[in-house]
Amino acid sequence: MTNAGCTMHIDFYSARFTAYQPATSGNEEFCEDLPDTGPTVFVLDYLHPSLKLVPVDFRIIRNTTGQGRFAQWEDVAALGDLEPLTLYYHPPVIRPDASFQAEYDFSEKGEYIGIVTAGHPTNDNTYRAVFPFAVGTGRPWLTLAALLLVALGLAVWWRGKRKRASTA
Repeated sequence: MTNAGCTMHIDFYSARFTAYQPATSGNEEFCEDLPDTGPTVFVLDYLHPSLKLVPVDFRIIRNTTGQGRFAQWEDVAALGDLEPLTLYYHPPVIRPDASFQAEYDFSEKGEYIGIVTAGHPTNDNTYRAVFPFAVGTGRPWLTLAALLLVALGLAVWWRGKRKRASTA
């Protein structure tokens, strides 16, 4: 996945990937880590015109590869049969409207892997995209803002204390 507008590459195909957590984040869009557990909506908007002609499926597994954020298809394939590891599976579907949607309710924080599989319009080739992500990461910018406020408060307090000490 690239940072350019959450674009996912499924070999030569491309799609815009967006995740939503409407119960906790409204319409806020995510394309990597998810701040909360709970209901999550995944949307793939196809950018490559051939994607709307081929079956596309979507799977979520726990990230047990040992590779963390760097997991790739080879790491996932080394796990063997994915069926017992699968938390969610949306079977292959052809979407002529070029928009694929799936929903999953995350009950636990942790590391996961999303796997998108797409066929080819004229042969039996299968293409995959693997994207590791974390759930329940919170909002790091909120933590940073709180730390900055505490630091600012301490600086003001320290400055006031020093000023009072020098005038006494």
